[in-house]
Amino acid sequence: MCRTDQQSDPHDAGGEKTSDAAFAALLEDSTEELYECAPCGYLSTLMDGTIAKINRTLLDWLGLEREAVVGRMRFTDLLTVGGKLYHETHFAPLLRMQGELGGVALEIRKADGVRMPVLVSSVVKHGATGEPLLIRTTFFDARDRRAYEEELLRARKAAEEAHRQAEADRARLQDALAALQSSLLPDTLPPIPGMETAAHYRTASPDRLGGDFYDVFPIDATRFAFFLGDVCGKGPQAAAVTSLTRYTLRAAALHDPDPVSALSTLNRAVHERYSGGDPRYCTAIFGTLEPDPGTGQVTVRLASGGHPPALVLRADGTADFLPTPGGLLIGILPNAPFAPATTTLGPGDTLLLYTDGLTEARTGEGRSALYGDEALRAFAADHAGRPPSAVMEALTGLLDGFGDGLDDDTALLALGVPAARPTTGTPT
Repeated sequence: MCRTDQQSDPHDAGGEKTSDAAFAALLEDSTEELYECAPCGYLSTLMDGTIAKINRTLLDWLGLEREAVVGRMRFTDLLTVGGKLYHETHFAPLLRMQGELGGVALEIRKADGVRMPVLVSSVVKHGATGEPLLIRTTFFDARDRRAYEEELLRARKAAEEAHRQAEADRARLQDALAALQSSLLPDTLPPIPGMETAAHYRTASPDRLGGDFYDVFPIDATRFAFFLGDVCGKGPQAAAVTSLTRYTLRAAALHDPDPVSALSTLNRAVHERYSGGDPRYCTAIFGTLEPDPGTGQVTVRLASGGHPPALVLRADGTADFLPTPGGLLIGILPNAPFAPATTTLGPGDTLLLYTDGLTEARTGEGRSALYGDEALRAFAADHAGRPPSAVMEALTGLLDGFGDGLDDDTALLALGVPAARPTTGTPT
């Protein structure tokens, strides 16, 4: 079993400096422990699938000992019958053609026969002359995601039954849907050093589960990731896609936080899961935040898949869109292009992400006109330089003013750098 032992400072043992060799040995031990006790499973196989290396996390999930696995089993021996068939017909051929494959949902079979859902990513390692040497595979625990999906399916059946009941049952149904909706969104946003954040979700109807989503989470000690998007459709089906999207993007960010790579992993997962008789797709923006404590600035790298462009509100009172042209809807094609963009937020600047429920709200006499992108940019410019909480308060007031013209759910996420406080001179 993996354990953490308390260790003294490698540079200070009994008041004496340890040698460089001893320090290097400690670092090597830490690297090996990180591999063995990682929160995900690691597996290295030869090109014929024979297992050459496996970490303790994956062994614990399987309930097997290393001696019974390494050199004795193949990758497909870990899978269920259905997983083996999918591996032979889809996974292995695609991996041979592309050299890497990410975000594939499979099930592994534990020693006691119990199935465990996982998200699998594999990459082929090549030699100096280009020959394939081995396959490295990462397993992410997807049991929570599976439980989510099963709960959402149960909710769908319950909703269909509740629809046939009398009006007296409607309030109870709305409470259940609200609880499920909140489970698809973060309870709170994590604190980001040197930044302020604000979010808001507005459902167009209390009788339907929405498909808009957002999240903010740490990647490592210095960087954070964020995403916001909109799933096609409403109800439990859309919520199931939302669940898949959130878990896939979080897992993808840990594997490779590059925004284009993360959206590409999500695209493959959605297309492989929903490319049959009930196709589903979504739009999304995924990005990373890298604060610089020295300058107070934050570097933003993002990519968009068919989503409305983000707005950048500057401290000087201007606001403009951050162009991400050419990004395709997620899930439409097995391999889709995504548009990257980079910007820097300084003190007083705010990045605003939104779903199209805001810009497609119906306005004017007879509710015949759409609010539109230019109206939103002008509104944002009026509030540029203000902190994210104030920008979000103004936007929620705008949504309130649309009344019954708000036909679609709306998700809003604002990420900003606090304005520099004015310095006061010392009286002489």
